Amino acid sequence: MVIVFAAVIVSMGAAMYMYTQYQVNFITVNAGEPVTVGPVQYIVTFEGTHQGNKETQPEYTFVKIGIVAKNISQEITRMSGIQFYLIDDKEQKHEAVYVGISEEDLIDDNLEPGKPVRWTTQFDVPYDEQKQYNIVIRPTKQQSTVDTAMICLTNC
Repeated sequence: MVIVFAAVIVSMGAAMYMYTQYQVNFITVNAGEPVTVGPVQYIVTFEGTHQGNKETQPEYTFVKIGIVAKNISQEITRMSGIQFYLIDDKEQKHEAVYVGISEEDLIDDNLEPGKPVRWTTQFDVPYDEQKQYNIVIRPTKQQSTVDTAMICLTNC
């Protein structure tokens, strides 16, 4: 009986340890403030809205963000547009859209250690300048971290 009780206690302890190790760590900042997710330090800014160009037009409105990313580790790491989501006032998640309007549009990049880069990306959303929008940055699989950034973009 004592052995069974000890086994239950040990298994509960192991489960709690694993649970806390893989619990998401949300880091909240405002646009323009640096935030570190895994080996990358980001500064995200609101660049405005636009209606695209002749070749690419949004269903609603493109919300454009600027991204400055710096790899603070000693190894090359990957950054991709699919790491970024816009969360609207209804808590709906919108994925980044590659529109190819400028050479700064982020698709995929390998970040060299210590070298900051600047990219932009867009989100096609029914934009209302009175509402709050947030950007979520999730790490890539390669970065293996539980950190996730929540950046207040507008009307913080």
